[in-house]
Amino acid sequence: MPILTRKLAAEAPASARVAFFEGRPAGETALAAASPAKAERGLPGATPGIFETCANSGCGSGWLHLLRSRSAPVFEGGWSCSAACTRARVEAAVGRELDGRGSAQESHRHRIPLGLVMLEQGWVTSGQLRQALDAQRVAGAGRLGHWLVRQQGVSEQLVTRALGLQWSCPVLPLEFHDAEALTALVPRLFVDAFGALPLRVAAGKLLYLGFEDRLDPVLALAIERMTGLRVESGLVQGSLFRAAQARVLSARFPRVELIEAGSEPALVHALSRSIERVRPAESRLVRAHDCLWLRMWLRPQSGPLPETAWIQDLICSIGAH
Repeated sequence: MPILTRKLAAEAPASARVAFFEGRPAGETALAAASPAKAERGLPGATPGIFETCANSGCGSGWLHLLRSRSAPVFEGGWSCSAACTRARVEAAVGRELDGRGSAQESHRHRIPLGLVMLEQGWVTSGQLRQALDAQRVAGAGRLGHWLVRQQGVSEQLVTRALGLQWSCPVLPLEFHDAEALTALVPRLFVDAFGALPLRVAAGKLLYLGFEDRLDPVLALAIERMTGLRVESGLVQGSLFRAAQARVLSARFPRVELIEAGSEPALVHALSRSIERVRPAESRLVRAHDCLWLRMWLRPQSGPLPETAWIQDLICSIGAH
């Protein structure tokens, strides 16, 4: 993934490093920066009314709002009357997302080992299981399901069904999968690094999210919070998953900035500065594992799927807190 590195402005309160890349395959031309459009408030909303007050609870400008000349940016459903108010709201949001970071890790949940699941279902024999475990131990790598398929000739479909039983989740089909239409839902980096594959949106409300061999509830929650869609996670047969993931990764994604900050104040500064520069019609911040994900809509979203050309993402690494 090609990355062009640039530094934050000298006025940043602490050191931070910012990198930018286009969310598209190498060789495509850069997407021209789009100007935020004025529109009615929806999902996300639009231009605040003339009598709307600043969303920063600590704002002291009072009735001077009425003389304002700006209608953006909008952050998490609220308009900010000044750069200082934008920063205050971003600071509160960053603190909210970082506060539960240590305790938000998924608690350990005992799962029946895959080999026992398949043995109980009668899908493998004890001899097949023992030989696959021996091969895995000798190789020192590879999942058990891989060795059952490769060495023992077990059906890949049966391995996926067993994984579904292990994780208590459905096995999802790939029919009607439109890779190009779904890339605006999840950043390319998440598809690549976390193995999250958006499969389809049903009835404009439900997003089916596929994984190859294990679910990621933390990431699924982040996508649900960001998109407003209810997320149903499931597993996809390995070979089908990998082929579909390759198609998705080769499609066009929204623009992305990568931000690596040395401190929380530097992170707040970089995020609020980006929001002030872009002046989005809506923007939201969520945490996905050790990343903060800021999405900015340059114009209001008219349906369940955002338009790739009118989205800008920032993915921020989180330093020691």
